Amino acid sequence: MAKCPVCSKPSVPEYRPFCSARCKQVDLNRWLSEVYRVPADAAPADEDDKSSD
Repeated sequence: MAKCPVCSKPSVPEYRPFCSARCKQVDLNRWLSEVYRVPADAAPADEDDKSSD
């Protein structure tokens, strides 16, 4: 069985992949407060100049 990504308890089908509504909300808060980030490459310098036209 899969584990909750927040607390590592077994996940519950109702809240999958989490174990509870609380862990689901904790994860959402982490995304909204930018604790989690998706890595991205920096934009090339010439593209920055085009956007300011």
